Amino acid sequence: MLNWFKAFAIAALLALPGLAAAQGAQVAFGNMQQNSNLPVEVTADNLDVDQEDGTAVFTGNVKIGQGDMRLSAPRVLVVYKEDQSGIKTLQATGGVTLVSGQDAAEAARADYNIETGMIEMQGDVLLLQGTNALSSETMVVDTRAGTARMSGRVKTVLQQGGEQ
Repeated sequence: MLNWFKAFAIAALLALPGLAAAQGAQVAFGNMQQNSNLPVEVTADNLDVDQEDGTAVFTGNVKIGQGDMRLSAPRVLVVYKEDQSGIKTLQATGGVTLVSGQDAAEAARADYNIETGMIEMQGDVLLLQGTNALSSETMVVDTRAGTARMSGRVKTVLQQGGEQ
């Protein structure tokens, strides 16, 4: 987890003037569109597989990569398609970090629907994009479009240009 990242961004949100709050905000996320058909690579300390319900639970320092996107969490539940032809969803919990290009987001949990390419992050979401920090209760990332929608008491610091 990026605790220094969260502390820095929260300090920036609280200390700087120009704090903006809204009910929802559309933002870009990542450098490019993500292809959700790319292979998903998972590494973890432990793996428990349940053949009967078609799930696998990865625990301990879980790292997931798909194309240029990276996700890390203490625990990830993988739900396979009924025909076992691939992954249907990933459910990451325990503090999740999602990185795509120069953008990084942190939340309590994230649910990734591989088929639709949508990731829903919930619980104290913090998004860093360069020098900009945004926070909200939830963020839904459309990996195919390279966009995200933040909702639930969205906060950001608006920078007022450079030195003059």
